[in-house]
Amino acid sequence: MKKGLLTMAAVLMLTTAAQAGRVVTDSLHSEVLGEWVKYNVYLPNGYEQNPQGHYPVVYLLHGFTDDYTAWRDRGQMQRVADELIESGEAKPMVVIMPNAGGPRTYETWNGYFNMPGWRYEDFFFQELMPQAEKKYRAGGAKGQRSVMGLSMGGGGSTVYGQRHPDLFSSVYAMSAWLDSDGGKRREEGVDDKVFLVTKAVHDHSALDFVRNADEQTVEQLRTVKWFIDCGDDDFLFDLNVDLHKLMRQKRIKSELRIRNGQHNWEYWHQAIRMALPFASRNFSE
Repeated sequence: MKKGLLTMAAVLMLTTAAQAGRVVTDSLHSEVLGEWVKYNVYLPNGYEQNPQGHYPVVYLLHGFTDDYTAWRDRGQMQRVADELIESGEAKPMVVIMPNAGGPRTYETWNGYFNMPGWRYEDFFFQELMPQAEKKYRAGGAKGQRSVMGLSMGGGGSTVYGQRHPDLFSSVYAMSAWLDSDGGKRREEGVDDKVFLVTKAVHDHSALDFVRNADEQTVEQLRTVKWFIDCGDDDFLFDLNVDLHKLMRQKRIKSELRIRNGQHNWEYWHQAIRMALPFASRNFSE
C-alpha cells in the first residue's frame, strides 16, 4: 500500500512538472541607458513545442527596492501562472519581468520614468518592448498586451497605460505608488537617487494626469480596462481610492478592490491571482 502511494505521488509530480511553464533570464544592451538590462520571462507550458505560436504578453513590474527577480522568487508567479493556465482561468501567455531598480536605493537607479541620467521609459518602449516581443513571439498589438505591477511598478503600470493607451488592452495596479510630495534632498550636491525617483513619481502623477485630461485623452483612456487593487491598511490606500474616484468623475470605468491587507507580499500573492485572469479576459482573440 505504501509503495503504491509513493508511486502515485511520483506520477503526480512528473505530470505536474510536464505541465509547467518555465522562467528564463535574459538581458539586452540598452543604447538609451548605456548599460545591460536583465529581465525574466515566463514561458507557458508547450511554448517550445509550438515554434510558430504567438502569445499575448503581460509586463509585470516590480516595486521600489526590488529587482527583476522579485516576482519570480518572492511572488512565485511561475507557479501561479501555471495553475491559472492549467485551470483555464488564464490563457497561455508570456510574462516579461524587467529590471528597474534594486535594494541599494541611494546608489541604484529605481523607477519606470525618464529622469536626469535615467531615461527608463524611453528604454522600455523603444528597446525592451520591440526586442523582447520579437524574440519571444508575443504581443505586437494593443489587444495582445497588458501591463501590471506592485507599488512603484503599480504606479509605473498606471502611468504607462495613461501615456500609451494605444499600446495596452488592460492595466492592473496593485498597491500603486501614484504620486508623492516631490522628494526632499538630504544634502545639496549629493546624487541622491531616492530623491530623483520620488520627484519623478510626482512629476508623472497619475492623479494629475486624470485631473488634467481633456475629452480626447479621456476617450483614449476609456479604451483601456483598468483595475485598482489595494489593501485597507496600505499606506498608499488614499492615493489608490482617489485615483478611482477621479476616474469615475471622468466616466472612465475602472474596477476597484479593497481587501484586508497591507503593503506586503501576502497581499500581492492574492493580487496576482486576480491580475493574470483579468489581463487574459481583456486580450483580443
